[in-house]
Amino acid sequence: MATRRRRFTAELEREAVQMVLSGQHGLAEVARDLDLRPDMLRRWRHRFLEDPQQAFPGNGRMKPDDEELRQLRREVRRLREERAILKKALAIFSEIPR
Repeated sequence: MATRRRRFTAELEREAVQMVLSGQHGLAEVARDLDLRPDMLRRWRHRFLEDPQQAFPGNGRMKPDDEELRQLRREVRRLREERAILKKALAIFSEIPR
C-alpha cells in the first residue's frame, strides 16, 4: 500500500522555522517534537532565509513562476481532454453507414 505525502500548512512551517531560528530549540529537537524529518525542516529554514515573504506560499500566495506553471499545466490538461473528445467524435462521424 502506497503512503500518501503529508501536507503541512504554511503556518506550521513558519512556526517550526521560527522555533529553530529563535535559538531556544535545536533543529533536531523541533523536528522530533513536531514529528518531522530534520531534512524537511532544514529545507524550510533555507527557503525562509532566502526569501521570508515567499518562503511558505501555501495555496493562497504562490510565487509568480509557480503560479504560471500551474496555469499552464491546467491548460495542457484541458487541451488534451478536448483533443481526446474530438478524436472520438471524428471516429464516430467518419464511420460509413451500412
